[in-house]
Amino acid sequence: MAKKQKKTQAGGTPATVALTRAGTAFTVHSYDHDPAHPSYGQEAAEAMGVSPDRVFKTLVADVDGELTVAVVPVAGTLNLKALATAVGGKRATMADPAAAERTTGYVRGGISPLGQRKQLRTVLDDSADGHATICVSAGRRGLEVELSPADLAALTGAVLAPIGRE
Repeated sequence: MAKKQKKTQAGGTPATVALTRAGTAFTVHSYDHDPAHPSYGQEAAEAMGVSPDRVFKTLVADVDGELTVAVVPVAGTLNLKALATAVGGKRATMADPAAAERTTGYVRGGISPLGQRKQLRTVLDDSADGHATICVSAGRRGLEVELSPADLAALTGAVLAPIGRE
């Protein structure tokens, strides 16, 4: 069962620290992560009792040699060609997991689009605009942060584009 708390002070993960410093309204949801679950995002949606189209996963891709963050609903997949197009690139592939972890400062399954060691170019699937709030990783497995898509886009410099597919 997910625990819900309002985060009002600095502390926690780099993602929650970044949100607090920016003065952004957000809610932290924590749950007991099951390492045997086949999907981090699906597990988060189930544990929080939130529709999977409101829970977004953070994926790191390589677009023409530059690491790029894609934030898409956990219920779908990333369209690599659409991601490349969204950032003016030609070709996208999934990034090496070790490079993604090293660059963002987070572990796989806990990569947040917020508070990264090196802020990467970010693209948010435009389906996020259909929700008042969405959930993304708060920087570790078993921890999600809920915020408005507009705030997420503003804090990460994200562009909105149709990069997800069901």
